[in-house]
This record gives sequence, C-alpha cells and structure tokens, in this order.
Amino acid sequence: MVRLLDLGLYALTLGIIGVDSKPCKPRDGPRTYEAEDALLSGTTVDNAVPGYTGTGYVTGFDQGSDKVTFTITSDTARLYDLSIRAAAIYGEKRTSVVLNNGASSEVYFPASDGFNAIPAGQVLLNAGSNTIAIVNNWGWYLIDSITLTPSAKRPKHTNINTSLIGPSTSAVTQKLYDYLRSIYGKKILSGQQDLSWANWIQQQIGKTPALVSVDLMDYSPSRVERGTVGTAVEEAINHHNRGGIVSVLWHWNAPVGLYDTEENKWWSGFYTRATDFDVELALRDTTNANYTLLVRDIDAIAVQLKRLQAAGVPVLWRPLHEAEGGWFWWGAKGPEPAKKLWDLVYQRLAVHHGLDNLIWVWNSVLPQWYPGDEKVDILSADIYAQGNGPMSTQYNELIELGKDTKLIAAAEVGAAPLPDLLQAYEAHWLWFAVWGDTFINNAEWNSVQTLRTIYNSDYVLTLDEIQGWRG
Repeated sequence: MVRLLDLGLYALTLGIIGVDSKPCKPRDGPRTYEAEDALLSGTTVDNAVPGYTGTGYVTGFDQGSDKVTFTITSDTARLYDLSIRAAAIYGEKRTSVVLNNGASSEVYFPASDGFNAIPAGQVLLNAGSNTIAIVNNWGWYLIDSITLTPSAKRPKHTNINTSLIGPSTSAVTQKLYDYLRSIYGKKILSGQQDLSWANWIQQQIGKTPALVSVDLMDYSPSRVERGTVGTAVEEAINHHNRGGIVSVLWHWNAPVGLYDTEENKWWSGFYTRATDFDVELALRDTTNANYTLLVRDIDAIAVQLKRLQAAGVPVLWRPLHEAEGGWFWWGAKGPEPAKKLWDLVYQRLAVHHGLDNLIWVWNSVLPQWYPGDEKVDILSADIYAQGNGPMSTQYNELIELGKDTKLIAAAEVGAAPLPDLLQAYEAHWLWFAVWGDTFINNAEWNSVQTLRTIYNSDYVLTLDEIQGWRG
C-alpha cells in the first residue's frame, strides 16, 4: 500500500448528480453510448484527436471531481461487461468508474497513440435508471464512448493447479493450499493487515479475521542498522497458533542509497522517490557490490521465514508487491528487472535456503510483468477503491492473466468487499485483507455497520469458521 497519498489517486469527489440528457436502454447484444451525449462535469467535448466515433470525445479530466456521467435505463436487474473506448495519449493512466453513486472501481488505461476499447470489469444495472460515471483519478485521458454487453455466466474453476511451484513443500503448507482450493469460488476468507487491527475488528464486531497479513519491513538490513526491531514474526506465529492463516509481504527498504532527507526519510526507503538504488544495474552481473547487497537482504529475510517454518507456519508469501506501479524501487526500471529479481528471490529462498513453507503470491495484473505460471502459485492485486464494491475489473484481468488456472486474491484493499456484490458479480476472490490505520478504522472506507454486514455473512469465513483447515 503506502503510495496512495503520494499519487493522490482518490483526491476526488464521487458524488453523482443530475441525469443524462439521453438515457438509453441496453439491448440483449452490445450497446454503445457516446461520451459527448452524456452529462459533463468539469469536462468538455472536443474533436481534435482523430479516430473517435460519433461527433467527438470528452476531454478535460484534470481536476479531482471532473467526470462524465452516462444514464442508462434497464427493464430488469442484469450484469453487463463494461468496455471504455479511451485514448491515453499522455502515457498510462487510471480512471475511476462509479456505478449509481456507490462503489468505485479503478481501471487501467495503457499508453496509446489513439482510441482503444479497454475492458473495465462489470456493472450490475438495477431495473430502472442507472448512472455510470467515469471520474478523473489520474486524469489526462480522452473518453470516446462506453459499451455494455450482457455478461456470460462464469464457468466453474476446474483447472486450478493442484501442486505448488516450490522444489519441496511441507505437509502443512500443502494442506493449506488444498484447503484454499476447496473454498475457492464458494467462500471468501476475511483478512486484515496487522494483528493489532485484526484484534480491533474482534473488539468492534465480535468476529476475528481468518487471515492476518504481516510485513517484514523492519527486518530489512538498511532499517535494522538504524535501530528497527521487527515483531511481525511473533505476530504471525500468534495468529497461526489460534488457528489462523498468515500472509506475509515485505516493504523492502533499499539495500543502499537512501536519501534520508527531510522529504524522504530513511524509513521510506522502499519508495522509488527515496533512494537512488538501481535494480537494473544491480542485476546485470553477480559480482557487483549491489547484487551482493540484494543477496544479503534476501538472506536476512530467509532467517525470519525459517523462524516461521520452524514454528510450522505456512506462509502466503507476497514479495515485490505492486511492482507494476513503479512507486517502489523494485518496479522502477520496468518489468524485466522486476521479473529477474523475482527469480533471484525465489532461487535464494526456495532453492538455496530450502524453505518449504512458502506459497508464492504474485501481485500485479499487467501481462508484461508476469513471471509465468511455473513461477507463481497464486495471483493477486492490491486495490484501493471506495464503496465496498466487488473489484471485478481486476478480478477479470487476473482470470485472463492466469487463464483460470490460478487462485486469485485481493491481497490488499482499502474497502472490504460486500459479499452480496461479490456473489452477484461472480468475483470469486479467495481472500481480502484491508489495510490498517486510516482505512479499516475510517468510516469513509469501512463503516462499522458495513464491517458487521461483511463479517456476519455466510459467504465470509472468519477465524472461528476455519479451525479445521489443518485437519
């Protein structure tokens, strides 16, 4: 997580007001709606860039509340695939799609020279009038039209991999994976970042998350040498001993080259902006000093993972998270160095150190970043969208990425998803884990009442409901 405030992704107003001047009904087949006919808020119609359909396109997405709102009537409640015809002529962008003034979803626009149809997940239209708003987010893109197509029913997940990628797997790790496969598409595991916040949920609503995610950040050597003392391993063992499932990520403080300025303190050294460490140069050969430091850091983390192995804790292991964003140094030089680093982490931990308690969780959705099916056990995404929606855009992208052969998780979210929407959209996330302070305890992201609804749902598994997974 940690990069939201820097990018300002959600410094926007999500209120949808007014109605479209040309409401239309989707037919049984695809139906396209031109942006220039929709309701504009802070945006304008233009026709300077060729390749648009209709009479123009919508531009001017440069302020947080800028948007275009389509009003669509439907005779019945129905699920539709949404496609946005857009041009990201200023580089890759992200937009927010808001349905009926409620849940927000984030859609990635790849950089392009002209207009392209971009899959944007699904929308569940109500009977009657509906609004679909495309809201600024990163901004600086052009919107030509949207297309709605009735969604086909999702097929059953019959080809999920049965074995793990590691050269050796402990019995309890295989049991965990078998359990995860058994519930996939049927239930979702509740999850929370940090043990203290998992305990906070228990205090607030009387239910404890099934999964707790911990961060090995403070075991990074460049932090340890400045006095940090990690407690994540103890927290993970604590949750495991009460019958829970453990996920582990690593905000890897750069091995060297921390700026440590007023703007970029040493403890923010996992950010690209806070270090001059060049992962591409470090990986060019195995004899340079920075390569040696990469290995040193991985070995330091191996010590902590071995403590978990000794305690019998299987780990949903999520290194190099959010690489495609570029805001962390391991993704700053593009996909090839990131994939090469993934290989190094794998070889060092699974092969050299022989760790048999790791289930390898990849954490990006773009195909060019994917290490490959043979190098990943589970696919995941980190999603920060308000409204407690189903996050179907990223789920569909991950289904496509892994060809429906991999389990899929919402490894890090800002808003816990509502189970009714998950089931309606057939977004079969294996687990969700809400980020901690300012998200789980923030009513704008997760009200206590919403959390009660989620944690008391039969579709959502809590700690007391997963006690048999080891047996």
